Amino acid sequence: MSRVGKKPVALPSGVTAKVEGQTVAIKGGKGELRFEAPAEVAVSFADNQIKVDPRNDTKRARSQWGMTRAMLANLILGVTKGFEKKLEISGVGYKAAVAGKNLQLSLGYSHDITFPIPQGISIATPKPTEITITGIDKHKVGQVAAEIRGFRPPEPYKGKGVKYVGEFIFRKEGKKK
Repeated sequence: MSRVGKKPVALPSGVTAKVEGQTVAIKGGKGELRFEAPAEVAVSFADNQIKVDPRNDTKRARSQWGMTRAMLANLILGVTKGFEKKLEISGVGYKAAVAGKNLQLSLGYSHDITFPIPQGISIATPKPTEITITGIDKHKVGQVAAEIRGFRPPEPYKGKGVKYVGEFIFRKEGKKK
């Protein structure tokens, strides 16, 4: 039995939900998100709560049960509060700046990297060495943060590169002379 899936998802005030078959639409103050539930689970809406139940007792149905409930809770959190990821850049001459609908990154390569900011995501650079990514879709915010980090992941000797705020980088010792 899924401990996560058993709990119904309560809707806070100002949030509306609409269930049509396997499609769930959540609308709140920050926007609207849709989720297509897997066929292994049944989604119902009653008494200002969304309830998820497995259709049968297979291992896949039980795993989709908890995942679907967690996804719906993230949709509600996204349309009420939103999600945020912070990245920090360390390295001599490494910096970031927002230019229109693009993020300009100088990460030690022979050229600057131009990253187009996707629809529904906002990127801010409070300092040239900090990047803040915000949006209502948790998956999209995490994907954009991972793509930006992927341009220059932190290296283990000096720690230079792009990393998440609070991420621990396992440092290696250099060669001994």
